[in-house]
Amino acid sequence: MKTYIFRVVLEEDRWPNELESAAVWRAYVPLLETQGASTWGATKEEALKNIQEVLEMILEEFLEEGRPIPTGPEHEVRVLDEPAVSVTV
Repeated sequence: MKTYIFRVVLEEDRWPNELESAAVWRAYVPLLETQGASTWGATKEEALKNIQEVLEMILEEFLEEGRPIPTGPEHEVRVLDEPAVSVTV
């Protein structure tokens, strides 16, 4: 069993002429963005929850298709050879 920890970018997102109060939060995994690893949420927490779900779906698809899960570069993904729990505060 391996644990993969992917770097996530979380940024405020709004149209240039929108009020700051109308902003949403965009979350994406740069290493897998071309595979669809991008989403948003009304709050930071919601965006992070959503990107977790999107990433799980993408990695399940990789496994089903027999494609390797990316293991580098190290600044984008860390791989542990044991179970782990990640907590973001």
